[in-house]
Amino acid sequence: MSVLVVGISHKSAPVELLERLALDGDGTTKLIADVMGGEHVTEATAIVTCNRLEVYAEVDRFHGSVEALSGLLVERAGQPTEALLPHLYVHYDEGAVSHLFQVAAGLDSMVVGEGQILGQTRDALRVGQEHGTVGPALNTLFQQALRVGKRAHAETDIDRAAPSLVSAALERSAVAVAGARVVVIGAGAMASLAVAHLARGGAGTITVLNRTSANADRLADEYGATSLPLSALGAQLAEADLVVSCTGAPEPLVRLSDVVTARGSSDRPLTVIDLALPHDVDPALGELPGVELINLAGLADELRGLEATAGVDDVRTIVGQEIAAFLAVRRQASVTPTVVALRSMATTVVDAEMQRLAARLPEIDDATRAEVLQTVRRVADKLLHEPTVRVKELADAEPAVSYTAALAELFRLDPQAVDRMTRAEGKP
Repeated sequence: MSVLVVGISHKSAPVELLERLALDGDGTTKLIADVMGGEHVTEATAIVTCNRLEVYAEVDRFHGSVEALSGLLVERAGQPTEALLPHLYVHYDEGAVSHLFQVAAGLDSMVVGEGQILGQTRDALRVGQEHGTVGPALNTLFQQALRVGKRAHAETDIDRAAPSLVSAALERSAVAVAGARVVVIGAGAMASLAVAHLARGGAGTITVLNRTSANADRLADEYGATSLPLSALGAQLAEADLVVSCTGAPEPLVRLSDVVTARGSSDRPLTVIDLALPHDVDPALGELPGVELINLAGLADELRGLEATAGVDDVRTIVGQEIAAFLAVRRQASVTPTVVALRSMATTVVDAEMQRLAARLPEIDDATRAEVLQTVRRVADKLLHEPTVRVKELADAEPAVSYTAALAELFRLDPQAVDRMTRAEGKP
């Protein structure tokens, strides 16, 4: 069994295409369920962000699984296969481990080193656990990836070097945050991050609008802001200096006609930041006089190829160390079931020979029988010691599949016995 990743992100596709694959919570759950319905899949989950959709699956066959997972993404994109496939990427086995560790550490983010991806990786693990689609293999992999991400932020300066999408957008804005009248649409993780940045930046007033009033109240109370129902948007647009929207609603919430009506003949500068996928704001808004529109497409173009320097090399070093350590432990684990099965077979042989001895020489007393048993066991242990030690040493240095297979073949180990040992060990 091996881990397979099929994904699409800001690095491989334009925002317009990512927008077609945007998923809410229910959509994510449905995608994971469809992946689990695949013939060769035993575990699955997905990392879903505003600029990334990656399916992680434990599979027993590469080619059939790649085709199945790619087909599911093509189906959701509503695009011809030939239009989407060039934008998908695939990582398998050790490559999948390396990719996830880099993602969790923020090295693959639109803003290199940003910390939000760590929470999104944790969400992917939680969703898989809650729906029973994450088993020993993905649980171990994702737990270790979270550890890598935490270590990257704790042991390097990457946090100081890398802003979030929210802070990057605010820095680009022509409207100064200090003293500004700000409207935040949404009450999720991105909206919470936006309100936190705005409060720290000294915004004059912050008003949170959301369809679910309880969520808006909670977020507003935390930062001393005001909460209003989404129906108040028109009136708020008339007074706002800065609007930040991040709901990912099916249809745009901030429409061109609403802004035109709210602003009237005013030429007062207004900045609208759209951090949602699909977009919350009508793209035509940016053509209005005095209105600045900042969205993910523009941020992607600006941030692509831009990399924070402080801490990035240190994070890469940490990620490299963690990948090597994880793969070494996994190779060792792959040897264990075969070694245990081999020793179990030796025990069975010793017991059978002792029973034959007892039948042929029933007059042997208990003390002698115990001495013979100890001697035979000692001989069996010595014969098995060198090959078992050596196969573990080889597993440390290189992939162990060929060595464990050779060991199983040489000693004619029962494949079902090895499989039972694998399950008992809880290994993938």
